[in-house]
Amino acid sequence: MPRKEDTPLRNARRSYEERNKEERLKATTQFNTRLPKEKYDEINEFLEKHNIRKIDLIYAGYEALKETCRNLSNDTK
Repeated sequence: MPRKEDTPLRNARRSYEERNKEERLKATTQFNTRLPKEKYDEINEFLEKHNIRKIDLIYAGYEALKETCRNLSNDTK
């Protein structure tokens, strides 16, 4: 696929991306997980219905798991 014609704006964006690539990689990441299509659709439908962002789902799940693990470790003491 041929590259689009260079414009001052495209050159500026490329330059910015190149300068900030490492910093961006250090600041963010992703899980790269796979879900069955049916479960993915079910989760997306639920999130859209309740106006919940995917990142909020991740944080809520993480906090719930931390609490569960904290309770489990307290029960074994």
